[in-house]
Parts: sequence; C-alpha cells; structure tokens
Amino acid sequence: MVNWGRLITAMVTPFDDSLNVDYDVAIELAMKLVDEGNTALVITGTTGEGPTLSLEEKLRLYEEIKKNVNVPIIAGVGTNSTKDTIRNGLKAMEKGADGLLIVTPYYNKPDQKSLYAHYKTIAESVDAPIMIYNVPGRTGCNILPETVARLAEIDNIVALKEASGNINQMSEMVKRTPEDFLVYSGDDSMTLPAMVVGAYGVVSVCAHVVSKEMKEMIDSFVAGDTKRAMEIHLRLFDIFNKLFIVTNPIPVKAALNMLGIKVGGLRLPLTEASEEVKDVLEKELINLGLL
Repeated sequence: MVNWGRLITAMVTPFDDSLNVDYDVAIELAMKLVDEGNTALVITGTTGEGPTLSLEEKLRLYEEIKKNVNVPIIAGVGTNSTKDTIRNGLKAMEKGADGLLIVTPYYNKPDQKSLYAHYKTIAESVDAPIMIYNVPGRTGCNILPETVARLAEIDNIVALKEASGNINQMSEMVKRTPEDFLVYSGDDSMTLPAMVVGAYGVVSVCAHVVSKEMKEMIDSFVAGDTKRAMEIHLRLFDIFNKLFIVTNPIPVKAALNMLGIKVGGLRLPLTEASEEVKDVLEKELINLGLL
C-alpha cells in the first residue's frame, strides 16, 4: 500500500501579476498545507490549472516543491494522449515525483475497453504508483467499477480519485477492489459519506482554507467518533459547496487571495471570480472565523 495518507490537497498554481508561475509562493503554500496536516500534495492537477501550464513549468514545480516539503508529491500528468501522458509521467518521476495522478482521457470519449488499454499501457511504461482520476463532469468520460477492478490488479495502479458524485458507484468501486487499493473522494462534500462506504480519504480543494478542520473530521471518523466527524462535516458543508459555485479553481484562488495568500489570477480560458462570487466567499470565510 502506498503511504499517501488520508488528506491530500490538489494544490493551486500561484501566478504573479503577469501570470507567470510564482514558484516562491508555490513553495510557501505547499509548506503551509503540510504544516496544517496534509499528508500528500497533488501538483498540476485540475485545481493547479495543469492544462494551461507548459511542461517546463510543471517540471520545475515538481522539483521546487519536492525539495521543500517532506510529504509525497503526486504529479498530475494525464492528457487525452496515451503517448504524451507516458512522456509527462517519465519526466515527472525524473524530477522527484512520488506518484502520478492520471485523469481519464477527455474529448476522445474512450469506451471501457479503451480506458483499460490506456491505463495498462501507461502503468507498463512508467515505474511509478498511479492514481486513476475519474471526473466525468469535466471529461465526458466515466470509468466504471468493473474497469477499475480490472486495473486494480495491475501492481502499480494503486489508487483512485473518484469524483463522479455518485455514492453508489463509489460503493461498488470499494467493494470490487482489494483492501490495499485506496479509493479517495474527489469531492470535498462527499469526504465523510465516502469514508462511511469505505473510501480511504480525500483529494481536496477546500483543504486550502480548512485543512485543520478536515484533518480533525477524518481523524475523528477513523477513531470511531462519528458524531464529532458529522459535526465538522456539517459545519464545513457550506464552504465545501461555495468553493465550487463557479468552475474550480476560480473560487479557491479568490478565497486564498482574501486570506492573504497571494496566489494571483487565472490563465485564460478561466477568469477571476466576479464580485458576487467574492461576496459569497467573504461571508462564508467570516462565518467560519477565517476572516
């Protein structure tokens, strides 16, 4: 079993005023997240605006962050090209990544047979632990439990980030995969419900602002204090939802900037949060005592 822990943040990529990657702020943010209880970090995933980063920028991020934190770094290297994903994965591992997050191919709409072949080929080509990332709302492609179960038989396919929002599908995935195959919730609001049906933890966005509370919720559940876990879940439920009122990572970048962590704007085709969105976020951050 890989030792990635239960609370993983999919980290934003900070930009300066010219929308160049701000590596110094990235390091500071990574160190803050680790200090607050994160057990691993996903770098250059969806939340990290991976699609608009160059390969050179991604590789430097892996290298810089790996040098400055003592938790595993999982590199988001998935594309809708199997060949490019293998190239990205090999280069990420050269830069010190501890594992790879590989999203299901978007736009191509592969069927289940094709999905299996895609992941199997990558796993055979890159000597790295792999986390499958299922997010059909973004990719137009849903990997089914039976396909995940077949892929879980491959030694270095070790985990799944499941962000379909379908608790029945997640239950089926947990049921069909071995105990040492780790299923993570890919939706913050589903973290506790997912753990109830056997998920191991979460790959989080909201932990950017509420890491300590999420860690306490997870630890409480694991320790059997389900009442305390439920209380924290309900307290955080509004921030879980409000950080997704428009496309991620627009709200979480706005929230971090409000909290004094200057992660900057977003690269097109994403634009900064509207004043209405900022008002909603500000009220919730005040309500949680963070502002």
